[in-house]
Amino acid sequence: MVEISNMDMDALAAEAAEWRRRALRGDARARGMAHELERTLRRHLPSMPVAGLELDTRPLELRKPPPRWWKLW
Repeated sequence: MVEISNMDMDALAAEAAEWRRRALRGDARARGMAHELERTLRRHLPSMPVAGLELDTRPLELRKPPPRWWKLW
């Protein structure tokens, strides 16, 4: 468990992003911790966006580049 009260805002944001990534990958225990860290971050800095915009939440099949439509000789 992470000690939230002793963290600065940058470390708190990084920790929240890491726990959110774990939760999006399927770790059931990470969801609660990510929520708690994000809630604390929003409470201290309400105008600061949580690092959810840089996470790619699409399924793995959609993240792959499309196949080439042409052949190289």
